[in-house]
Amino acid sequence: MDPVFPPCRRLWDTKAWLWSGACCRRSPGLRDSNGDNWDNGRHPPPGGGRRFTRRGGRRHGRDSGSPTPAGPRRRCPEEAAGRTRDPAGRQPRGKEPAHRRGGMELRSERLPRACGARPARGPPENCSHAALFAKAEELLEKRIARGDTLARFLKGQLYYEEGLYEEALIQFEKIKDTDFQAMYQLGVMHYDGLGTTENPEKGVEYMKKILSSDSPKARHLKFAAAYNLGRAYYEGCGVRRSTEEAERLWLIAADHGNPKASVKAQSTLGLFYCVSVPKDLKKAFFWHSEACGNGNLESQGALGVMYLHGQGVSQNTKAAVECLREAAERGNTYAQGHLVEYYYNRKFYSTAVALAKRATENDDIAMLAKITGCLPTYVAKGAAMAAFYLARCLQLGRGTQQDQAAAEKYYSKTQSVLKEVRTRRWVSQRVLRHAFWILVLLLTFNWQLILEEFSVSLNCSI
Repeated sequence: MDPVFPPCRRLWDTKAWLWSGACCRRSPGLRDSNGDNWDNGRHPPPGGGRRFTRRGGRRHGRDSGSPTPAGPRRRCPEEAAGRTRDPAGRQPRGKEPAHRRGGMELRSERLPRACGARPARGPPENCSHAALFAKAEELLEKRIARGDTLARFLKGQLYYEEGLYEEALIQFEKIKDTDFQAMYQLGVMHYDGLGTTENPEKGVEYMKKILSSDSPKARHLKFAAAYNLGRAYYEGCGVRRSTEEAERLWLIAADHGNPKASVKAQSTLGLFYCVSVPKDLKKAFFWHSEACGNGNLESQGALGVMYLHGQGVSQNTKAAVECLREAAERGNTYAQGHLVEYYYNRKFYSTAVALAKRATENDDIAMLAKITGCLPTYVAKGAAMAAFYLARCLQLGRGTQQDQAAAEKYYSKTQSVLKEVRTRRWVSQRVLRHAFWILVLLLTFNWQLILEEFSVSLNCSI
């Protein structure tokens, strides 16, 4: 497995969902309540609110970080077969924070959403966005005038969603001593420098207050706060770096796989145990299984690769293909790349070509990561694998009409993706050199079978 992870873009995500209740359904990230950074990831993460609780034992549901119910729970292939496992995945608008760190590029945990909150209805026809915004602002002002404290938070959240961070900050500051949701959002905003000067220390301070509070009103925020604090310790932002403390906090946030806890923490633990020294692939498999069962798209793709290569679990090609296919259908580019490789190695060239074309349609790695909630590292690796095998098929006329010009185009695309990945320390220098020399040989000698002597080693960086 490739242990290299990308640097962290933003630590906390802050686009909070509008609240109207006291109990929590739960959401995946810490960035904005809808966010993508702290386990509150704005974009996807994939997953939805969990409906069942579980303490101590393992139970599967959907992404703990999402604000809405996720439907029937997913089961990993082993559980579906009746076997038990051994317990032995839109960023806020604004500038990128200055604190970029090496290691796992993780997304923030969203602000969890209250159980009583209902999804917003679609806007009336023939109403402009500006008119709806003005109407919402007017209604909230009336509620505030009547002494409705929740309205103050909703107004701040409205500004936050619109990217009016300075105005949002003012509203949250007015109620931070009585509203833990406002305190949570302030922590994210100070950490990421949204509407104020970037101040990771202050952001960490707010998260610690939430985590240590005994108030029932802070209970639904504690899992997300623990996840975000774990990220702060792992990245060494606002606090002294400590992987041990990060692991401890993530274990608190993951809550033994509880679907109402932080699913982002569960997935992150799967990644963490793959890069820890020493690695613990059995623990990595366990936590990826928990996160996958709770709806996490990133962990579903990681599980497929672990089954495929027998990492942390006995090799099981059938289970691997099942996981990879479902993850690929849900938009996991990393899973798509591994499926392309799987089909190519088994000489299902037409299938490999069709899937590779789909996986290489979008060149915007950051956008794909935002949409799917997957880490850019693995989105890039999946896209590079798909482009490489598509170029190989075009070069050799396998599963498609032979086309040298198109083959060179996709080899160049592979190299450009890997170059970007290497720039961000996402893959090893060896892989980049390999792709470069393949392209050089093709352009220089144009050998028909040169690709038979080379193979890109992009496998399993879970």
